Amino acid sequence: MNGLQFSKVKDDVGFIAALDQSGGSTPKALRLYGIEDGAYSGDAEMFDLVHAMRTRIITSPSFGGDRILGSILFEMTMDRQIEGRGSADYLWNVKNVVPFLKVDKGLADEADGAQVMKPMPGLDGLLARAVEKGVFGTKMRSVIRLGDSMGVQKVVDQQFEVGRQILAAGLVPILEPEIDIHSPSKVEAEQLLKPAIFEQLGTLTADQHVMLKLTLPEVDDFYADLVAHPNVLRLVALSGGYTREEANARLARHHGVVASFSRALTEGLTIAQSDEEFNAALDASIGSIFRASAT
Repeated sequence: MNGLQFSKVKDDVGFIAALDQSGGSTPKALRLYGIEDGAYSGDAEMFDLVHAMRTRIITSPSFGGDRILGSILFEMTMDRQIEGRGSADYLWNVKNVVPFLKVDKGLADEADGAQVMKPMPGLDGLLARAVEKGVFGTKMRSVIRLGDSMGVQKVVDQQFEVGRQILAAGLVPILEPEIDIHSPSKVEAEQLLKPAIFEQLGTLTADQHVMLKLTLPEVDDFYADLVAHPNVLRLVALSGGYTREEANARLARHHGVVASFSRALTEGLTIAQSDEEFNAALDASIGSIFRASAT
């Protein structure tokens, strides 16, 4: 594990840029960027376009390690190049941004008010490739739809079970048991999630560190005791469908929590913008998220 990357993620001011839209969410990301579904044919062209979008973001002078701690990549992005270098290598060695990799294969069908992750039979091979390419950590997402104790427990147990597999490969896992912001029992879900996470953190050894990516809760500083936990390297928040303005306002009320925004980060960026307009819009977005993460 890279000690410089570890200390940057642990101690620096900044946030995580989530650029990990995968097969299911890519068309929506492209539409928001101003590329309609009919503008490309097939997955290959779609992924070429989204890689061009991500490359434009990452190579922008607005995007750098002075405000961004790390960036989460989609597997296909990790396997591609940015300006002639592997994406993870470019992020760290050119931009001083710590590379993470999204490793989940999507969500299983809802049961007990939650969606656990689909099986990941090729995970060990993917983790080995990630280590080889200089990746620091991983991210994987489950979704809690209701405040159902059985569903919440299944989500947390699976996150930590796979998290141990990732730790064994020498990577730091970002565990993401997302709570749906539209859940009719969001507060109840939050009250179930926290003790379930604490119970699992208690099974880790002193040298095992995880990151947590959680939905912004209804009660300010609700996760303060998780932020302070010795096994939690960093607690980051997802935007979860909130606008950037609302996500930033909520985030600023949670001390020690930093952003890991995806759609809220790229909100307002379009392919039609000149480089000057694009870089200015990205700079404003990064600046606002950085300030909200600094509380």
